[in-house]
Amino acid sequence: MTDPSGSALVLTSRHDVTADLVLRILAERRVPVVRLDPGVDLHAGAALTATYCTGDQRGTLRTPSRELDLTGVRSVWTRRPSPFQGPSELNEQDRRFAGSQALWGVGGILASLPGAHYVNHPWNNRAAEYKPAQLATAQRSGFPVPNTLITNDPDNAREFVAHQTGKVVYKPLWNTPYKVDGRAQQVWVREVRAHEITSAVAACPHLFQVEVEKAFDVRVTAVGNRLFAVRIDSPDLDWRRRQSLMECTPIDVPARIARSVSAYLATYRLTFGAFDFAVTGAGDWYFLECNPNGQWAWQPDSITDSIALAIADHLQKGPEA
Repeated sequence: MTDPSGSALVLTSRHDVTADLVLRILAERRVPVVRLDPGVDLHAGAALTATYCTGDQRGTLRTPSRELDLTGVRSVWTRRPSPFQGPSELNEQDRRFAGSQALWGVGGILASLPGAHYVNHPWNNRAAEYKPAQLATAQRSGFPVPNTLITNDPDNAREFVAHQTGKVVYKPLWNTPYKVDGRAQQVWVREVRAHEITSAVAACPHLFQVEVEKAFDVRVTAVGNRLFAVRIDSPDLDWRRRQSLMECTPIDVPARIARSVSAYLATYRLTFGAFDFAVTGAGDWYFLECNPNGQWAWQPDSITDSIALAIADHLQKGPEA
């Protein structure tokens, strides 16, 4: 049985209000929780120690308020921790060195806690974030996938766009921070035409995808074998652009999609996944992407509350979840 005194370790920033929804539930259930932002807190009074020897592994996390035996951690929730950086008082080179050592040292310790249940394991999160791999896994899992080209060859890109019977959109392969005149910019999914493709495509891989003639979008949030889905009606191609204009209503997940979700999660060994689909008028659910650590608290209260409870259940049960 899981040690009832074992703590849940929540790795996230101190300003993560989504995590607060789950932490309140765990507090009501009297589940001990330690909240840590390792990229920040280890420069603000927290200390982490681990020892390894034949047949034994031990570790201690000490914060200004408590001390945690890492061998007693029942679960780890990898939510939204800050990037690892060195102390601000160091020069640039030393700070970069310290940040790298923290990533590989602290990150390695927290990803290797014996017996802990991870939601999700950080290495599984990273593996599941590559969009080309997502599309390949989606195909193997049985999802319909829109015709897609990933290339840094401008001629191949133009040819692909020109030969499609429908519209084609461009999507970034990663949400890389980008600024213009010091102001952060967001790269939205947008339609692209063959004549718009220039030699600049050669600078890096670009993702071009046939636009699904959708009736609506769907977000499916998976927590273990529990699925929570909302239909999204938006006037925009990319519903994230103006979320104030979208309408969300709960929707059932077809059995065939649920089976594919389960197969997809199993491939990456994920407990949590946020799946996006474009649904046609004929009822075909086309896989667009799966964010292994997607946001979910923007959904209707009934869905948000259910997701929070499901995550709390996994963190409370630990290895038995």
